Amino acid sequence: MGKTKKIASLIKIPLIRHLLFWLGIFSYFLITLEASYFRSYYQGLESRLILLSIQIIIAYCVLYILIPYFLTPKKYIQFSFFLLILLMFNYALFVSLQEFWHLPRYFDKTQNNTDYDSMKGFLDHIFKIQIIVSKSVKFLTPTIILLIIKFYNEQQRFLKINEQKKATELTTLKHQLNPHFLFNTLNNLYALTIEKSDEAPEVIEKLSEMLDYMLYGCNEKFVPLQKEIDLIKNYLALEKVRYGNRVTIQLNTPENSSAKIAPLILLTFIENAFKHGVSQELNKAFIHINIELEETMIYFKIENSIAKNKIPSRKESIGISNVKKQLELLYADTYSLTILEENDNFNVDLKIPIK
Repeated sequence: MGKTKKIASLIKIPLIRHLLFWLGIFSYFLITLEASYFRSYYQGLESRLILLSIQIIIAYCVLYILIPYFLTPKKYIQFSFFLLILLMFNYALFVSLQEFWHLPRYFDKTQNNTDYDSMKGFLDHIFKIQIIVSKSVKFLTPTIILLIIKFYNEQQRFLKINEQKKATELTTLKHQLNPHFLFNTLNNLYALTIEKSDEAPEVIEKLSEMLDYMLYGCNEKFVPLQKEIDLIKNYLALEKVRYGNRVTIQLNTPENSSAKIAPLILLTFIENAFKHGVSQELNKAFIHINIELEETMIYFKIENSIAKNKIPSRKESIGISNVKKQLELLYADTYSLTILEENDNFNVDLKIPIK
């Protein structure tokens, strides 16, 4: 296990990873080496080493000079020009190494009764467009592979940073929401203790269950819908104790399901209904809540009465503002939310995908 970790940590070192990459390229050359094309295996090996050296020069010139200084700043003409110069220079270097150093060493003088004509070979190859294009493709192949790997790694890094950012934002939003929820619930308990109500112990028990869930049960990105429904039922029971006959509550929920949902989303809308609807109503108020499952979607609808004496406010509540941000972060463009205020009623229709 320790050796595996050591190897894994070594592979993460950029220099080691690059060495392994070029070792892989060279291994491919050896596997595909046609021995019959060369006088000896060593000649083929030396020829591939020359090609590999040129590929390495081009790869790192492109990766660390041309791309940062020309392609990234969108200087496309300069990038194309210098890439062409780089390829031409390295092609000339490749032909020179082949004709003046490599081929003469393996030329059979006794069979041909003459020395190898390096200059003739150089001039025969240096101006042939077809060979230049063919060799340029070979020169650039490892560079393209490295660019694909680099692009993939950067995308993965970007996704990781984006996920971390989302997680941080969600944590911040939840921290803003929990004190808001706790403040409302403690107000309920305070009112009961002032009245010395016998229902205070029941409220403390339900509050304890809710806080336990909120502190330890909803730290995941998505939680079972049933747990959220249990939370809502506890919350409604607390509010029913507080408001008594002043409010009529209807709650329709699905049977036990394996569906998952982002935590505290639905509760926020219910809190809002009590805070801005029931608490300001002097007469009889109502809240109707409906949660349904249909194929791959969760449908949530809440309708509550609005106090006739309520002063209209243009400012959106903290809870609603936060829940909208959470929906954007978690569900992006896969959810729909409609909030309407009409005929002394406040309506929320939310549709989110099952997770």
